[in-house]
Amino acid sequence: MAILLVPGFMADETLWDDMVPALARFGPVVHADLRHDTSVEAMARRVLAAAPPTFLLVGFSMGGYVARAIARQAPDRVRALVLMSTSTRGDTAALQKRKGAIGNAAPSIAFSGLSCTAIATSLHPKQRDNDALIERIRAMGMRLGGEVFRRQSLLDRPGDLERSGEIRCPTLVVAAENDQLRSLAEAQEMAAAIPGATLAVIEDTGHMIPIEAPQRLLDVIVPWLAAQAEG
Repeated sequence: MAILLVPGFMADETLWDDMVPALARFGPVVHADLRHDTSVEAMARRVLAAAPPTFLLVGFSMGGYVARAIARQAPDRVRALVLMSTSTRGDTAALQKRKGAIGNAAPSIAFSGLSCTAIATSLHPKQRDNDALIERIRAMGMRLGGEVFRRQSLLDRPGDLERSGEIRCPTLVVAAENDQLRSLAEAQEMAAAIPGATLAVIEDTGHMIPIEAPQRLLDVIVPWLAAQAEG
């Protein structure tokens, strides 16, 4: 059984580097490509076109929106679903305003990467002076580049709470205790809306769980995935 990993906003496959050796026990590790499309549904279609016939599915942050779309588009192919640091809520007014500013900016403006300040706010307070961690996250964005930044920044993330009942596979929702971007309440409402979903909270970490607390994340998701793979 393959395991398909869907990254978040301006994150590439290296998001999962600390976790891949442990996840490889389930079979081939496949990375979703979210660089090219301008809608969540289109991203999901592209991922499905390149994905194995059946797979375990893990979505992080923006990738959680895409993972849910994948599970809705191809319910017979997704054996189990893990959603972490994500939400079913649509864009806030503040985020819509920010997207408008990006949309009005001249395309010729050079992309200089995500700011260290913005990255730091996504981390646990104790990690906000961790220059190596911040640079690792910033480097992912630099590799993806300005066109992907513009495309993903303008991406509409429609709320899909009312479609949660369409997800029929076993689902694990993972929240970070100190996530400043996605609240515990958002994780709780998502877990409550998806039939049979389980909620787990990782303590002492911020939004970037796969990088901030990979081992504690693995301690939660590996036993759960193993139970689904054997079921």
